[in-house]
Amino acid sequence: MALSCGIVGLPNVGKSTIFNALTRSAQALAANYPFATIEPNVGEVPVPDERLDALAELEKSERIVPATVRFVDIAGLVRGASSGQGLGNAFLSHIRETDAIAMVVRCFHDENVVHVEGGPDPARDIEIVGLELALADLASLQKRVDKLAREARANPKMRPKVAATEHLIATLEQGRPARSFPAGSDEAEVAAESFLLTAKPLLYVANVDEEQLAQPGPLVQAVEAIAKAEGSRVVVLSGKVEAELAGLTDAEAVEFRHELGIERSGLDRLAASAYDALGLMTFLTAGPKESRAWPIERGTKAPQAAGTIHSDIERGFIRAEIVDYADYVRYKTMDALRAAGKVRSEGKDYVMREGDVVNFRFNV
Repeated sequence: MALSCGIVGLPNVGKSTIFNALTRSAQALAANYPFATIEPNVGEVPVPDERLDALAELEKSERIVPATVRFVDIAGLVRGASSGQGLGNAFLSHIRETDAIAMVVRCFHDENVVHVEGGPDPARDIEIVGLELALADLASLQKRVDKLAREARANPKMRPKVAATEHLIATLEQGRPARSFPAGSDEAEVAAESFLLTAKPLLYVANVDEEQLAQPGPLVQAVEAIAKAEGSRVVVLSGKVEAELAGLTDAEAVEFRHELGIERSGLDRLAASAYDALGLMTFLTAGPKESRAWPIERGTKAPQAAGTIHSDIERGFIRAEIVDYADYVRYKTMDALRAAGKVRSEGKDYVMREGDVVNFRFNV
């Protein structure tokens, strides 16, 4: 899957530090000044999935291949980006090319790290980024609605699209994002066609200091309140701590997390949340060669899921033999699963479910 999640936010909030930790690299320049990142950095990040370990153990698999999410580290945004301030137009074009947005919000005080607005204030910082995205969308729609109105005078069938565009404009002017509209609505269709920035799925990343990992403070609570009102997700992590963990061995990282009282890496939670925000789900395959997680969009039918493995399997699709993951782990072998009647045979109209363990039958 080529879907990607853009890491955005104001300058010096920790975007590049988090990106480098995610990708275990130093390809993004993390510096204490605005616009350290100019060209976007791209990295593929594995999505943690404990089910793969269990399947690999049962099948004695030679390797494990997790699903991945593509993250894009994008330059910091400042007030006026929509009118060209800072790296405005370049910043916005880079966001437009991604499929979802992870907005990093600084939730810690540090006199040694400059904040372009003087100090962290999550509500204000989120509003700045959201406003610039909305202003960019308004500029796009205002150009589009004039063109649609001219077309509608010649073709009355275009009038609903004009009305939907005008409704989108009014909604953005009221401070609500384009993602507010339900999938399938005329407004959502126009937003998708127009590649609107505020139509993209959004999750917040509250970047905290080490002291707040066990007990997040009021800055994090402010982010959580905003996210709850919008129906968005929040991942709380410390970019600095995650960067330190990324440089350790697995055993050392487990010990360090234990000392900090962290059960699961914040980066693991971020990768999983981004995967979900992108509308992805997973089906699994298992065998002696490999146990693998395959990302597909929610609602994908069996033949199209087969096509993610190879186009020949989709073209020659006969049926999918499917086992629930819980049954696979319980019965351990295909012979035992078949004897217990736990192997389902599904046809071309079957809609894949999260965690299906699949063997596709097909004609060569």
